[in-house]
Amino acid sequence: MGEIKVSPDYNWFRSTVPLKKIIVDDDDSKVWSLYDAGPRNIRCPLIFLPPVSGTADVFFQQILALTGWGYRVIALQYPVYWDHLEFCDGFRKLLDHLQLDKVHLFGASLGGFLAQKFAEYTHKSPRVQSLILCNSFSDTSIFNQTWTANSFWLMPAFMLKKIVLGNFASGPLDPEMADGIDFMVDRLESLGQSELASRLTLNCQNSYVEPHKIRDIPVTIMDVFDQSALSTEAKEEMYKLYPNARRAHLKTGGNFPYLCRSAEVNLYIQIHLLQFHGTRYAAIDPSMVSAEELEVQKISLHTSNEHEEQVGTYEHI
Repeated sequence: MGEIKVSPDYNWFRSTVPLKKIIVDDDDSKVWSLYDAGPRNIRCPLIFLPPVSGTADVFFQQILALTGWGYRVIALQYPVYWDHLEFCDGFRKLLDHLQLDKVHLFGASLGGFLAQKFAEYTHKSPRVQSLILCNSFSDTSIFNQTWTANSFWLMPAFMLKKIVLGNFASGPLDPEMADGIDFMVDRLESLGQSELASRLTLNCQNSYVEPHKIRDIPVTIMDVFDQSALSTEAKEEMYKLYPNARRAHLKTGGNFPYLCRSAEVNLYIQIHLLQFHGTRYAAIDPSMVSAEELEVQKISLHTSNEHEEQVGTYEHI
């Protein structure tokens, strides 16, 4: 149990990539925690936004792999925000502080919803160059919790953790998925009552994405075919909302494919970002492009040949 936490990769990540803490609001208690890795000359990096149960380090495998290829990657952990507008305003201030005009966003579950809301919030002066939405949703009503959203702040931490754990997969799992869930449970334990209550509030507060405001943004929808917290209806709604989106399907991976199917997720991220190579919105150091492109093609061929029953498909609709 807890294999990821003691793995050489995770320990290497923790020892080489510093965790930064940044305050951009007038309220000093609102602290953004982030890992910023890769070449600083890149002005349009890829930013990772975690799910309700996640901390910034749940994306450590993406950070290690992508920075090795020359990408600049930032993984975030949110301060306590109680509504979507407050979050979007704080995130905009953070990008201003980091001197980033435009960014690519990878959002997992709640992180994907917040990424869409931020793209919508900044649509008149766009800050989002592209979106990768992993096991995400476009309307909070799918959780049937909008009526309780305003009472999460009153609940004790153990009750909030029980609500979140109720969405984790149970039953027989392969070792990688079991390790991924163990790691997420450990990360969940590290969150305080106000952090969890605010995230659940954002997750369930009555809100939906307005697609006409973000229809020009390139989108990849990444989801899994096995058990996850998202219903089939929620996935179908995402496909309808983004009819031109690329679709990256993983046959297995559960709620946390970035932990237990990291090689496939990293490949899909690279394929998504290839369309920006050679432009001012590239997330990669230009000197690394040719080697990286060749490797993506090689890995792509290798994966399709040898892991067909495990890996899903990548469609460009």
